[in-house]
Amino acid sequence: MIIVMKKDATEQHIEDVVRTVEVKGFKSHLSKGVEVTIIGVIGDERKFTEGDFILLDGVDNVIRILKPYKLASRNFHPENTVIDIEGVKIGGKEVVLIAGPCAVENEEQIMVSARRIKQEGGKILRGGAFKPRTSPYSFQGLGQEGLELLKKAKEETGLLIITEVMDTNEIDLIQKYADIFQIGARNFQNYNLLKAIGSTRTPVLLKRGFSGTIKELLMCAEYILSEGNVNVILCERGIRTFEDSTRFTLDLNAVPLLKKLTHLPVFVDPSHGTGDHELVIPMSRAAVAAGADGLIVEVHPNPKEALSDGYQTLTFEKFHVLMEEIKKIAMVLNRSV
Repeated sequence: MIIVMKKDATEQHIEDVVRTVEVKGFKSHLSKGVEVTIIGVIGDERKFTEGDFILLDGVDNVIRILKPYKLASRNFHPENTVIDIEGVKIGGKEVVLIAGPCAVENEEQIMVSARRIKQEGGKILRGGAFKPRTSPYSFQGLGQEGLELLKKAKEETGLLIITEVMDTNEIDLIQKYADIFQIGARNFQNYNLLKAIGSTRTPVLLKRGFSGTIKELLMCAEYILSEGNVNVILCERGIRTFEDSTRFTLDLNAVPLLKKLTHLPVFVDPSHGTGDHELVIPMSRAAVAAGADGLIVEVHPNPKEALSDGYQTLTFEKFHVLMEEIKKIAMVLNRSV
């Protein structure tokens, strides 16, 4: 349920409504827009009615949200959420590029990558320190050493850092180094991890599971939001279908659909979504055209020697082409890169 306040509602009116919600045993979630303030009521909706709140001073309307996700719904938050991280605004007019190797391998690799990504206009450096791999014999990441190398890359280039968190035990350590948590496809329904991330205020990029529906993705975001962390970025990274010509099927329908259903920023991962470096650039163009707020792509100094996901990874030269091409598309849409 959401409580819509009148345009002339005072701060005291808002405080009184919040207090009433909480006295009745429910959680409240305040969303202040440019023109209107909305208060979300979180709890068992069978235990209250619209009449419990409609007569309170400053209340304009009380609306039940029928969707199972409340805080992620655009009904609750009509305006787009813009997440500002050290001046990088995610979800606004700019299409933000996250780029870097799948895994941090050594100092030279990550530093060279960071410098080139910065030069090309990328804003956020990706690199896995802890790597969930299908095979237990594959490279599993450098752990804390990898995090320290990411921190060094940020100190030199100013790029923000995003890296994957796989377990609740890793949160405190990773939080010391990263600006954004990444929750990968294999963990998108790890509810204990989602709740633990929600109790932080660190921004998080939540990838859709490769067998997950749009509704399931939004419900996973709801777990994070309901714990108080409003800095959630959704990411489409491909789903499993009967098609076997690509690693996954990159579901670009998800972009405009998510923009319709939710106020949260939406990114696309064409590297994992296709599994083929030759398809990354055309699908990046398509993602921006579809309305994505950003891309996360894999870039490596020498993909043929990458310890993880080399075939889907761009060279620096190809990354330059990608940046030049999506700038043109963004400009047509009155956006920038």
